[in-house]
Amino acid sequence: MSLGRPHVHHAETDSTNARARALAALGAPQGTLVTAGAQTAGRGRQGRSWAGAPGDALLMSLLVRRVDPLLPLAAAVAVCESVAPLEAMVKWPNDVWLGERRKVAGILIEGRPQEGWAVIGVGLNVRGAPADLGEAATSLLAAGLDTTVSAALAALLAALERWTEAPPDEVLAAWRARDALRGARVTWAGGASSGTATGITDAGALLVETEAGDRVELDAGEVHLGA
Repeated sequence: MSLGRPHVHHAETDSTNARARALAALGAPQGTLVTAGAQTAGRGRQGRSWAGAPGDALLMSLLVRRVDPLLPLAAAVAVCESVAPLEAMVKWPNDVWLGERRKVAGILIEGRPQEGWAVIGVGLNVRGAPADLGEAATSLLAAGLDTTVSAALAALLAALERWTEAPPDEVLAAWRARDALRGARVTWAGGASSGTATGITDAGALLVETEAGDRVELDAGEVHLGA
């Protein structure tokens, strides 16, 4: 396996993505891995924090130097596959859900494609979930998978090894099979717009059909389940 070496581990750091980005700028090779027992400034999309008790979560960032437009989709599929036999679904664009739409993982991809690198950041609740998320979050242990952070990391690296090299049609098919929003009513633009999610484009944009019958493509931002 080429992913995961070299491996830099911090008992505590600000953000594994920040540490991995710094290593990328210094020329670190493909597959460089940064993990942490705890983060003081872990981030999700839209600047949200990602925190948890030390040892409860897998906090990792992986440097890749083969940047593909479908990397966010491949990463999400890899996270889902890594928690088998649990059945995980992807909530576009970057959350992984278990059971009754409860978040078990978040993915944040940052990079500089023009420089040929990206960082895949994953926060996966293994033994416990952040208390401030309440019933909106869960963990692998709560869902019935009794594993360790180190075992979860090994499973995720193996899945990322496969899916970051998979052909685009396979990535798209695997993601669509795990689409948690398809057929659900969603809102966006702060609730000002709504419609029914109908899938994703081949570029990974969310497709939504409005009540007026218009077809909208959303390629960024947040969507929420409608009432």
